[in-house]
Amino acid sequence: MTNSPRQRLSASNRRAQLLEVAMSVFADGGFASTTMEEIAHRAGVTKPVLYQHFPSKAALYRELLATVTTEVSAAILAAANEADGPRDQVVKGLTAFFSYVASHNPEFLLLYDRTGWHDAHASDPVHSIEDELIERIDPLIDAGLDPMHRRVLAAAVVSMAEGVGRRWLVGGPPVSPSTMQERSEGLAQVVAQLAWSGLRGIQPTETSPSSERTS
Repeated sequence: MTNSPRQRLSASNRRAQLLEVAMSVFADGGFASTTMEEIAHRAGVTKPVLYQHFPSKAALYRELLATVTTEVSAAILAAANEADGPRDQVVKGLTAFFSYVASHNPEFLLLYDRTGWHDAHASDPVHSIEDELIERIDPLIDAGLDPMHRRVLAAAVVSMAEGVGRRWLVGGPPVSPSTMQERSEGLAQVVAQLAWSGLRGIQPTETSPSSERTS
């Protein structure tokens, strides 16, 4: 009995396949422990074929980071643009973020592997995603604060959301997409409510985050 010939993929399809496999391998082992040989083996190609598409492991990793960053930012922006008002923008933006985390665990693990992007000589990919969420939250912090003070508080809310995402949406037992979507929406509501409750108690202070320290 002879084996059927392996199907040849077009260059674009092969590249997409390699990116998908690499995402899974990097998420499993991290940047430092992953080798191009392992990625090629998992993809069913030779290392020369892999190097035809990506000149180095770092270049491959950086492309994956750029793809994930674009996807998350686009999801947040699209959701916020469908909102009815400023507060709904934040809830929908957080829901989009949690939904992405829930349905793209390998991408999320890649994104938040700070050792990985550092070793790959990439800029911090999380900054642009954080900025997208901060832009939605900042205008709602109306307590007579200077702009930098508002940005610090908005960043604190975003960091809280990231921590919740890691704790409740990554690495748990598999559940149905509908259940995960409900969970994402519930988490967004909880984080948003906590943020509003805390922000209502914020008052201007004499020393703000933007004030210069004097000796």
